[in-house]
Amino acid sequence: MKAITKRPIIGITMGDPVGIGPEIILRALAKSALYKTCRPLILGDVAVMTATNQWLRTGLKIRPVDSPEAGLYQSRSVDVIGLSNLDYGQLQYGHPTQETGRAMVEYITWGIDWAMKGRVHGLATCPINKLAMHMAGVDFDGHTELLAQRTKTSNYVMMLAGSRLRVALVTIHLPLAQVPGSLTTEAVFKTIRITEEALRNSFGIPGPKLAVAGLNPHGGENGLFGDEEIRIISPALRQAAEAGVQISGPYPPDTVFYWALKGKWDAVISMYHDQGLIPFKMVHFSDGVNTTLGLPIVRTSVDHGTAYDIAGAGKADPGSLVAAVRMAAQHAIRRYSAERRAHGA
Repeated sequence: MKAITKRPIIGITMGDPVGIGPEIILRALAKSALYKTCRPLILGDVAVMTATNQWLRTGLKIRPVDSPEAGLYQSRSVDVIGLSNLDYGQLQYGHPTQETGRAMVEYITWGIDWAMKGRVHGLATCPINKLAMHMAGVDFDGHTELLAQRTKTSNYVMMLAGSRLRVALVTIHLPLAQVPGSLTTEAVFKTIRITEEALRNSFGIPGPKLAVAGLNPHGGENGLFGDEEIRIISPALRQAAEAGVQISGPYPPDTVFYWALKGKWDAVISMYHDQGLIPFKMVHFSDGVNTTLGLPIVRTSVDHGTAYDIAGAGKADPGSLVAAVRMAAQHAIRRYSAERRAHGA
């Protein structure tokens, strides 16, 4: 990774052009405090950003640039690299097309490539539409799979993080009926290991403490309500403990998040998507961050979707994006420092 100043360059992908991405970017950058944290670079469409800026009346200046190195990175000036040439007059909010699908993928792929080369120090991604991606011929279920493929990463973890609660997922986008059959001791251990390493190197937590949620009601109650805790999850905890991880569980899912909120642990390992995201969004609905652990690059994201129902209405809350950009900047600096220490610099 190339040298990072106290203000790393964070590439912000515009996301779905007909969603709330352009609006939340401008609302976030209207808060000048973000410029003290990082150098924000928008990867998107100049015409869309310009038109959105006009109807929002932010007073910001859209500044087209052709490379990360050409950014001015000054408050009230929004540096935008145009990676698509959409006709804003032909777009309809809430109605994605093959063209908008291709555009949103371009923003991500350019961002990944620049991050891999160190030309940007991290990515914060705005929401995309999976159907539009498929319409554009890109056969991924979302950001995470595309990031993993393009960075050649086979082991990665989805984490939702906020100031009070962090949740990492063993399985992600699966029908609930498929979760028990998809759990393996190897997958649980991998999630624990990647999460523990990220908490140290990206979040700056020395000696992080992790809790693991069980799969079944009451944590299986010694096999009475299911034996996945005994057969699959507990062996992974023993393996992690032998590797030096401060780990405990598996705990009943209906109590583990309460104690995590009280500060007992630094993160909770959840077995499936809604098990972790329901308690997380109860606490961090407006300021939560989705981050992908295990990648060779820093990537954070908003923890919400394209919000087609309010796109273009001027009602979108930028809170999650503000938190995502700040977290990307913090992680970039910490990871750079950790790499320097590892190489004796």
